[in-house]
Amino acid sequence: MGVRGLAEILADAAGGVFPPSDGTVTVVPQPSPREAGVIGFAAHAVVFTDQDPAWVHATLAADPGDPLAAPLCPPFLSAFAARTGRTVNNIDLLTVADRLPGGPPLPLTLVEDREHPRVVRALRYREDVRVYRAEGGVLVLGRGVAGRWEAAVEVDPSTRGRGLGRALATAARHLLPAGDVVWAQQAPGNAPSVRAFQAAGYRPVGAEALLVPGRP
Repeated sequence: MGVRGLAEILADAAGGVFPPSDGTVTVVPQPSPREAGVIGFAAHAVVFTDQDPAWVHATLAADPGDPLAAPLCPPFLSAFAARTGRTVNNIDLLTVADRLPGGPPLPLTLVEDREHPRVVRALRYREDVRVYRAEGGVLVLGRGVAGRWEAAVEVDPSTRGRGLGRALATAARHLLPAGDVVWAQQAPGNAPSVRAFQAAGYRPVGAEALLVPGRP
């Protein structure tokens, strides 16, 4: 793959060009001090860390389990967290969608309060955070891993099952700058969220585990 950073790997994946499915592991530097983790593509993993690549490969080689699964399995992630003093966040499904023209499909109000709980949490992981309120739900948009645009939605319990999650995920695609794509992570066990984002046109590209300072 040559000397390429995580941003370039993600840009290729967003366009449907993935690392080779050859069972290897690519180690690249952290995009920023905040961001370390693992992205698993089909039979290829990318570990982004400022740790010695030799340590990554040796630790993975010591795992007696499935080498294709090892980068996202507990033995390696636990060793990775212990070595870096970080905490493993959830292992998420990683999805991406292209920008859509025109305005969002539902009314949105920009939340100006920077002390809003969703703003406070988002600022731990993202920059350029914008939080939008819709009737019955919230959309968070900001720049996350390697500067990519990331979207997250939250639907009030009283309005679930009515398509609002899909509408909010779609709205994120309309709020992007021209030429950009938007990424979103969903916990695999959260089937309604997975369905909502896929119904909104987000394409699965891999799995991702982030290692965060302190507690997630």
